[in-house]
Formats: sequence, structure tokens, C-alpha cells
Amino acid sequence: MSSATFSSTYFLKGSEVKVSSLKSKNGNCKLHAGGSTALSRKRLQISNAKQEKEVRVALLGASGYTGAEIIRLLANHPYFGITVMTADRNAGKSMDSVFPHFITQKNLPVLVSTSDADFSDVDAVFCCLPHGTTQEIIKGLPKGLKIVDLSADFRLRNVSEYEEWYGQPHRAPDLQEEAVYGLTEILREEIKNAHLVANPGCYPTSIQLPLVPLIKANLIEHKNIIVDAKSGVSGAGRGAKVANLYTELTEGIMSYGVTRHRHVPEIEQGLSDAAHSKVTISFTPHLMPMTRGMQSTIYVEMASGVTTDNLYQQLKVSYQDEEFVRLLEKGAVPRTHDVRGSNYCYINVFPDRIPGRAIIISVIDNLVKGASGQALQNLNIMMGFPENTGLGYLPLFP
Repeated sequence: MSSATFSSTYFLKGSEVKVSSLKSKNGNCKLHAGGSTALSRKRLQISNAKQEKEVRVALLGASGYTGAEIIRLLANHPYFGITVMTADRNAGKSMDSVFPHFITQKNLPVLVSTSDADFSDVDAVFCCLPHGTTQEIIKGLPKGLKIVDLSADFRLRNVSEYEEWYGQPHRAPDLQEEAVYGLTEILREEIKNAHLVANPGCYPTSIQLPLVPLIKANLIEHKNIIVDAKSGVSGAGRGAKVANLYTELTEGIMSYGVTRHRHVPEIEQGLSDAAHSKVTISFTPHLMPMTRGMQSTIYVEMASGVTTDNLYQQLKVSYQDEEFVRLLEKGAVPRTHDVRGSNYCYINVFPDRIPGRAIIISVIDNLVKGASGQALQNLNIMMGFPENTGLGYLPLFP
């Protein structure tokens, strides 16, 4: 095959530079640069070496949806680089063999089992393992690591309550005392100095973000809070389950965990903290025939003399300086389509037809703000970086 030359012209600070690529018969490429101004060789050097990043990250449970989402978000993070990835059932495989959409990510490490993971070159850990398996593993990690756990294993402060809702005793009660709940916009200061952050669940994130400021301001009653929430199927994980098959889900809506969903105590814990008294809610989640997205429609009773305008203004003040929580213009209805693939939470408030009541709608992407995006937001804070680093993705629409 004869050699071929391709060339392009670029402009660097007002100077024209022509870059040519000459491909020889043996397949080697040579680059030639020239232009109207002299450029130093150092400036034209091209290196294929892997860029060293400041923070070395281990990703435990990389083969699930939240693990894959962490990889997607870190692909453009200037400071965090993945040095260890675990996936026990896929140990020895490359990440693109598990998730083909990562075929362009050539610098990812090979998957290893958790027991074979080497943490000697690790500064921080994202733990995306299933509930019930995380406590023992985190307890065995080297001291000094910054850890964000995306499971539910450290979200409930009361270990007895954990046993009641998750059906097994807590295996690391001492670590539980250290864990900080990671609802970023509400507990940012506590997260800054945390060693272990319990990343919130998706439903609790979408529900607490609008309700906590209103409860703290005594604008809504603590009783008769009703939450009707809907989630995309990715929230159920990647495991093969009959209930999650296409024919079981498509063209229908399925309620699940009625009165006993495991996120209930987590939601009530956060709302009770805000109220300084016990708050009990009525919560019913539904699985929707869509991949990702979550909407919580919340029905509240307003305090005496309070109007929906008061609720709107309180949320506006609470989140006016926040990048990722946005109160929409009055009358605009939040849609899951409008936050897909992003770390945003969109909220709005509407008057109910029943006097004295209001309807609040909150939408997030369950895999981003409801999981991996908030986890990255938290680790950014823990490591002293701007919390929006690596999270500048616009929502994907249509």
C-alpha cells in the first residue's frame, strides 16, 4: 500500500500551524509541523503516556450500573484517576468486555476480585457493592482512605433499625458512628471532614431536597406527608430478575415495596432531623418502563397561614446559590427528560385544590444525582476540590 499524507491547519494564539501525518508502508506514523512562526520542540511534543492524576481512586463493584456511571463521570475528571476496579464475577476481564460502551477508555485497569485488590496505590474509594456486603469490606480497608459508600449499609444511624429493615445485623457498628450522611446540599460542612460518607439513596435524595428546607422553616406540617414516587428500571440494578424483564415492565406501571420500602427509614431519619421530632410519611414507589429517571410527587399540609408562595420563596432562598438544585419558574412542571444524564434536581411547587395543601414535584436522574453523581460531588468535597468537578454534563435530550 502506498504511503498517504493527511494534513490539518490549526491556530495557536494567532499563529498558523500546519500538522501533517505521513503513514508509511509499515504502518508507522510520522508527524511534521510547520507554520508561520517558530515553535519549540517541547511545545509540539506528543506523548502517549497515561496522564498521572492527583487522586488515585479504587472502584469496588465496577460492573453494576452505579459503578459504570462512576467511570463515565470520571472520564473527564482532571484530578481523579481509577487505579483499581473490582467485580468478583468478572475478575480478569476488561471493562469494555462487560460494558462495550467503554471501548474507548483504554487506560482503565483490568477488573479484579475484591480479595485480590491492592490498595497500596489508592487514596479514595467508591464502594458500589450490594447492600449487606459492604460493611465487612469497608471495615477491612486500610486506614486513612476517603470512602464514599453507595450502598445502604451506613445510611441509618440506628443499627437496630438497620437490622429491622435490612434483615441482618450490622457488622460494623463502630464505623457506623463515624459515617456522615452525604446529602450534599444539606450536610456539606459535615462531609468536608468525613472519612466515610454514606451516599443517600435515590428516592431519599429526591424527597429530602425539597422537604428539608420547608420543615426547617416550619412551613409545612410534619403529619400527612404523602409521597408518590416513580423510578426508571436501572434503579433495580443489573441483576437478572423476572420482575425486571421487558415483557413484565413494558406498557405498564408496577408498585413495589408498598409500606415496607427500605428507603422509608432513611427518608424519615432526615426529615426527623430537620424537624427535631419524629416524622412519619406515607411512601409508595413505582417502577416505570424507562431506563433512568425519577420523579417524586409530594403532597403536604401547610402550616397555618402559609401559602404556596411562601414555600416557593423558601426553596428559592435555600437553593439560589446551589448549582445542582434548581427551582423552576412558577408553573413549570419538572420532567425526568430534562435532567437525564445530569446531576441536577429540578423542583417546583403547586397549590393543591384542597385548601391548605400543596403539591411538590422533584425530579432527578436516579443514577446520577440519585447515586454516582452525588457520590462524586461528595468525594470532591472530601478531597478539597470544587464539588462540581467532573459533573458539568448537560442533561441529555431528546
